Amino acid sequence: MAARFRMSNRGVGQLLNSALISGEMLRRAEVIKGVAEAISPVGGPGDPHPGNYKRSWYARVERKAVGRSRKRRPVGVVGNSAYYARWAEFGTEKVRAHHVLLRAAAAGGR
Repeated sequence: MAARFRMSNRGVGQLLNSALISGEMLRRAEVIKGVAEAISPVGGPGDPHPGNYKRSWYARVERKAVGRSRKRRPVGVVGNSAYYARWAEFGTEKVRAHHVLLRAAAAGGR
């Protein structure tokens, strides 16, 4: 006879806040960061700061309120600290959008 499973809400909460989950969130963020670094534009000879955008990617785990309960859970965060990162991602009227983070997340978050 098979045993019955009884879920414990407190146990699930403890699992979601465990080092195991935090580690997995960081691993996935690092994978996305790696893809973003690989596909980042570097700039040509006239670029005053070539490679700065590519070097400015970071990955970390933050505890954020998620879901309807708004409980704080570990979340993987990938970003770029270059001041012009949003323009590289979304473009301007003079520069085409590169969508580096969008493409990296679509390709590497597994």
